[in-house]
Amino acid sequence: MRIFETHAHYDDPQFPDRDTVLKACHDAGIEYIINCAADIKTCKTTLAMIEAYPWVYGAIGVHPHSASEMDEDNLDRLYNYLTSSDKVVAVGEIGLDYHYDFSPRDVQQDWFVEQLELAKELELPIIVHTREALEDTYNILKDYGKGLVGGVIHSYNGSVEMAERFLEMGFHIGIGGMVTFPKVRKVIETVEKLPLERLLVETDSPYLAPVPHRGHRNDSRNIPYIIEKIAEIRGVDPEVIAEATFENACNLFGVPL
Repeated sequence: MRIFETHAHYDDPQFPDRDTVLKACHDAGIEYIINCAADIKTCKTTLAMIEAYPWVYGAIGVHPHSASEMDEDNLDRLYNYLTSSDKVVAVGEIGLDYHYDFSPRDVQQDWFVEQLELAKELELPIIVHTREALEDTYNILKDYGKGLVGGVIHSYNGSVEMAERFLEMGFHIGIGGMVTFPKVRKVIETVEKLPLERLLVETDSPYLAPVPHRGHRNDSRNIPYIIEKIAEIRGVDPEVIAEATFENACNLFGVPL
């Protein structure tokens, strides 16, 4: 079973044993991992990580929580980071978060748009964070996303109807540990109804560990629980899900099959 982990944060402080964990994940069959930056600091640590581990690729961007740190100098830094390695395969994690509002919403929106422009210029897909902001996320992508080469709506938990609107714009949908939680009707309906060729699997490690490890530190070795749940929902063998999502991710992010 080949597995592509499309979203993790191994530079999080919860991974003091990062080297051990990353090697254990690869030994467990996680063929590729994308480490997603969240601010300027983790852009730099992501670049160091992708140089150190052949199976780790990087997404470079600033999360809406950290949008307030952005200015023209940091935008220039982002451009330089994005163009510094051919193992940088996406602009991310970018988007909107109206749950915490750690950055003002207008600031989040402005820097989301700025990073979309970078993605278009560099012809890189995007990794989108959206929490309690699906409609605004959709509208910004509709207004400013023309020319994007694609991307993924990460950790999706909205309705299947909204997911279909993102699919019409060319996006993939990222499914994580929430699919194993009780009372997640929207996520299950999305997994049931969306075309398999547009689904990706992810952990968002160290967050959102799936059942049976919910509440504990997450890592990519838990992806099989997510794959097995998707397979159960769709009534297919887990190998079918693993292989399809692996190929989907390789094609989207330009990683060798």
